Amino acid sequence: RIRPAIVILMSQALEGEESITQRQQRVAQITEMIHTATLLHDDVIDKSDARRGLKTINKLFGNKLAVLGGDFLLARASVTLARLQEPRVIECFGIALEHLVKGELLQIHKAEPGNAISNYVTKSYYKTASLIANSTKSAAILGGHSERVIDVAYEYGKNLGLAFQVVDDLLDFEGTSDAMGKPTLADINSGLATAPVLYAAEHFAEVQPLIDRKFSQVGDVQLALHYVEKSGALNETRTLAASYAEAAVAAAYELPDSTARSALVSLVERVLLRNR
Repeated sequence: RIRPAIVILMSQALEGEESITQRQQRVAQITEMIHTATLLHDDVIDKSDARRGLKTINKLFGNKLAVLGGDFLLARASVTLARLQEPRVIECFGIALEHLVKGELLQIHKAEPGNAISNYVTKSYYKTASLIANSTKSAAILGGHSERVIDVAYEYGKNLGLAFQVVDDLLDFEGTSDAMGKPTLADINSGLATAPVLYAAEHFAEVQPLIDRKFSQVGDVQLALHYVEKSGALNETRTLAASYAEAAVAAAYELPDSTARSALVSLVERVLLRNR
């Protein structure tokens, strides 16, 4: 459960390990409830059968119960959020929820080839990093910290979230189904072009038609993989992830020295080096 762990560690880094407040703990809970709700909804949208090696809720019980389960978690998160009685934190989570929807819409919308990587980063921020960033920001707000410290907390969450998503997309090409707990090449087989394919398209014009038709023809996926390997796109994707990881570490070092700060730095390293 990396998201609540990030919020707890950020709170400890800000307040001291024994001084984290109950309201900051609630932020960790809210974050995980929202994240889990989005997974239930995403599995319905993507028609996924497996997640982390287990059958999805929609596979076991159908789309209706999966959607209702996600709705219920969002409702419980909203109640818990309202009980914090902190308008700025409510706004943060409202923005994060808006961004989750925007991310899905961006994923559907075809980006102009020249803006493909920029569009990908924006989509990754909306779908993954915004929730983490607004959660760490909320922890700082509830601690009564200065705007500078609030910005540092936000920057850490944003850049860690972006690194996490880019690595996730890299592992879709490099990981194994057993390690990932879901089929590899899931995105490209669903018609989605992530960083490795987008970088390959910058080197080989032949890739763009494959992206435009969402890899729908026989042999498209294999051809895209050929160009990904030939172009060195995986190394470019790894470099992109490392750049966000470095920015997250730099933000962490703006916080006071503590065991929790060290844990935040170590967490970035684990995200960058993970294999699942």
